[in-house]
Amino acid sequence: MPRRHTRELAVFGVAGVLATAAVGWFVLPSSAATSAVPTTGGAISLSAESGRQMEDLDRGVISVRTGSDNLVSWRMLGTDPSTVSFNVYRGSTKVNASPITGSTNHLDAGAAAGSSYTVRALINGIEQAASPASLTFGAGHLDVPLSVPAGGTTPDGVAYTYSANDASVGDVDGDGDYEIVVKWDPSNSKDNSQSGYTGNVYVDACTLQGARLWRIDLGRNIRAGAHYTQFQVYDYDGDGRAEVVMRTADGTVSGTGVTIGSAGADHRNSSGYVLSGPEYLTVFSGQTGAALSTVDFVPARGTVSSWGDSYGNRVDRFLAGTAYLDGQRPSLIMARGYYTRSVITAWDFRDGALTRRWTFDTNTSGNSAYAGQGNHQLSVADVDADGKDEIIYGSMALNDDGTKLWNTGNGHGDALHVGDFDPNNAGLEVFKVDEDKSKPSSWLADAATGTILWKTAANGDNGRGVAGDVYASSPGGESWSASETGLFSAAGTVVGREPTGINFLVWWDGDPVRELLDSNKISKYGTSSDTRLLTAADVTSNNSTKATPALSGDILGDWREEVIWRKTDSSALRIYSTPIPTGTRLTTLMHDSQYRSAIAWQNTAYNQPPHPSYFLGDGMTTPAQPRIHVR
Repeated sequence: MPRRHTRELAVFGVAGVLATAAVGWFVLPSSAATSAVPTTGGAISLSAESGRQMEDLDRGVISVRTGSDNLVSWRMLGTDPSTVSFNVYRGSTKVNASPITGSTNHLDAGAAAGSSYTVRALINGIEQAASPASLTFGAGHLDVPLSVPAGGTTPDGVAYTYSANDASVGDVDGDGDYEIVVKWDPSNSKDNSQSGYTGNVYVDACTLQGARLWRIDLGRNIRAGAHYTQFQVYDYDGDGRAEVVMRTADGTVSGTGVTIGSAGADHRNSSGYVLSGPEYLTVFSGQTGAALSTVDFVPARGTVSSWGDSYGNRVDRFLAGTAYLDGQRPSLIMARGYYTRSVITAWDFRDGALTRRWTFDTNTSGNSAYAGQGNHQLSVADVDADGKDEIIYGSMALNDDGTKLWNTGNGHGDALHVGDFDPNNAGLEVFKVDEDKSKPSSWLADAATGTILWKTAANGDNGRGVAGDVYASSPGGESWSASETGLFSAAGTVVGREPTGINFLVWWDGDPVRELLDSNKISKYGTSSDTRLLTAADVTSNNSTKATPALSGDILGDWREEVIWRKTDSSALRIYSTPIPTGTRLTTLMHDSQYRSAIAWQNTAYNQPPHPSYFLGDGMTTPAQPRIHVR
């Protein structure tokens, strides 16, 4: 049985049937976590009845053209009563014969392609106000126009151009729908191991209709590359509007045209690295791009060679995330280093100011065994079911208060997944692949204790790994990786052939089993071969062989996931949504805080797909209605 958070709630059946789950009382903490490094400032407490602070989303109604029909889908919110039902209107005409209770989608057969839809919830039999009008996915996708930045030339005479790269979403204006934040990468962006100048990094925010809200220029003193800029988009202060947080430097220009630090400073050395000069952490308004709070980045780079090399590779390995460290309000996680020294810092943004909650440093006495355990990404989850989030940092984990939780000692790796994969182990699990040729090639561990549940033998640098339920005939989630052959069950035994893609996952068709997302393709796993469900046209994946989308997640419509790719010429972001009806009814995944946090950190370094806090797959039990608070 999966570990249960102690609470008493009504829960949704998969088909929308009300059931009760009396499992005690859910007790939220009454104060902020104890700091590992005491600092001023702390979280503002909410009442225990409030639950976690989440976004006040609208229905996110979309209409996806499929043949001569329109598939209309919408969100069921975490704040909806379990008995909620829905009516769908095409213009002023109701298109469903009776209230919809078993799903959050409706196929409007034979409807005109350009039809506009609204959805009305029925609560206690009373029809509520209409949702905002639907977005139309006329050919199965929606294009969000972009404005490509002008290219340039580096000091050594190399010309470069720009393409849209990683993206995230947040409700930056508080209207209940998402805006997109996208990072622009120059064509000469670099891995940290590569010398050379790069063009500036730009970050834009735009509406789903393509109106650009602002552009931030990170300036010449922030190098371009997958490991340098990890941006978080989240409502940290609880005002109903998301902020955007990034590392900044001298010459960064906000979305309102204000320069941070010295506009004329150029800290690049002759190899193109930035190894001197101040580093900052800035919270920007998601609505205007204005800089709201800027502090010194923690930790400072200090002596470059103390991070593992002298030329600037390991010193500038950054990670970022968002976590509910007090169980109620989101905090920012910023980190530096994972090959040797690792420093993880938690921040709160309250009342217009950043304050430091705690800092964990492997150079601190007693922490040295935790050095060198980080990955090219992190994850966030409440692994010990105490209502507060922990940080899973590769082969080790930190508690919500920044203290040591567990350490497998298996070292650095390239892929990490945290979810409820094993039905025979209580709670969540961690699946990870390792780079160290002397360590297990891959392993599954209990997320609360770090106890290894199963592992594969050492087998070189295992550079790819995925976990999720892709095969209904095997209970729980499966996993596979680049250095191993076959599909592994939750118990660690080979149950089938290895899927063709080892990059991303997406919930796409009508069942709760997840599909394979690789480059511009979505496929269904099969025992003899994969079945192609979508080949996206005129789009390009990001991040070289990682072949990741700009973003994938439950952005719009029902609980299934959209995929955002950039058009090949970066003139637009193209959002695809499934045209396949489903009889499965679930609350929007964006009101599951583990999943929502994963959307925030998805852009961090080597992007990974999001996982919710419960098992979502074949044979799933009914997930509890989320205990959340919206503004």
